[in-house]
Amino acid sequence: MKTEKTSLIEDLFVAYFDARRNKRNTINQLRFEINFEHELFLLRDDIMNCRYEARPSICFIVENPVKREVFAADFRDRVVHHLLYNYMNPTFEEQFIEDSYSCRKNKGTLYGIKRVDSFIRQCSNNYTQNCYILKLDLESYFMSINKVIMLKKIQKMLQYGNFACNRNDMRETVDYLLQKVVFNDPRENCIIKGCRKDWEGLPSSKSLFNSNKDHGLPIGNLTSQLFSNVYLHDFDLFVKNELHVKYYGRYVDDFVLVHNDRKHLKTLIVKMNTFLGNELQLRIHPKKIYLQDYVKGVKFLGAVVKPGRIYVANRTKHSLFRTLHETDTNMKTMTPNVKSLQDTRAIINSYLGIMSHFRTYNVRRKALLGKPHEFLHYGYLDGNLQKFKIRKNLLNPTVSNYGFI
Repeated sequence: MKTEKTSLIEDLFVAYFDARRNKRNTINQLRFEINFEHELFLLRDDIMNCRYEARPSICFIVENPVKREVFAADFRDRVVHHLLYNYMNPTFEEQFIEDSYSCRKNKGTLYGIKRVDSFIRQCSNNYTQNCYILKLDLESYFMSINKVIMLKKIQKMLQYGNFACNRNDMRETVDYLLQKVVFNDPRENCIIKGCRKDWEGLPSSKSLFNSNKDHGLPIGNLTSQLFSNVYLHDFDLFVKNELHVKYYGRYVDDFVLVHNDRKHLKTLIVKMNTFLGNELQLRIHPKKIYLQDYVKGVKFLGAVVKPGRIYVANRTKHSLFRTLHETDTNMKTMTPNVKSLQDTRAIINSYLGIMSHFRTYNVRRKALLGKPHEFLHYGYLDGNLQKFKIRKNLLNPTVSNYGFI
């Protein structure tokens, strides 16, 4: 029979490879990977002996798609986040409603968009009856989360789920790490990347530096995404079971309701706001309430959903054009090497992958073929403009004509 020590180190190895998957070649990850086995055993011992402490985070501002403050945890702490996620998420998944889309396997933005499209079609009886769309947003959601309330909700879901059947052998470890992760204040000893000017234009309510004690989750951590779902789980149940809303979906703090009665939807705003204020210390953003007839559609998760068709939102289009322009500028300045070409391919294909799900062929044609692009000197586009491929001979690092080393 496995001991707790053996189980924990095995689980840490799994968490390490999960954390590494999307963070290859970052400085933190590379430093950890040099001697990762030794590092994982040290981490195991720190957890077992209740010595684990989070290391300083790196704080910086990102501009796209909107201006946000991000706290990037040290890679060692990311391993712990994945460890907690792997322990707890199966129990949470058993309890989450179908139409909570964020940070969930086989869900995500595309799934949410298609679900809202199906809500409109079903509620309007295939576009033959009137129905209305209510889209709402929570004000300063991540910065307003009360950690004490959140921890109680996490513990409640673990208690009433099948956690005992899943990993009861690690329950004490999970309880210990929960306290450490939930109440860690990433503002303490954080490393600021950038300068004070970067924060200009960011509303004070969008910065963790302005949150009250034991309030706010850092944007950028896996646990923040997971815990934000848990925090609103009771709200999801309230909307579905108490308000009896059949067509409801939520992605983080954006949620959509579809109903045949416009007046009824307006009354629900007050009831939802009351619940949010009393139970979660949150409120609906008063300037982000959208209530329209279904024929006008709704913008949701980067797409515009209209009767019988889905378009990509203008912000995504503009972002693609801006990215292509920046790529051309960089390649004119410096000849790309294999790594930069592979990065360019990944970025371009991520846009094309998203857009391929919607009616965007003309947009893609204009963006990719409307003018000569530098990156097309090094590769080609497939026939449907859904993928950029690098020429095979250029992937050989010995090719010197293009400055490769």
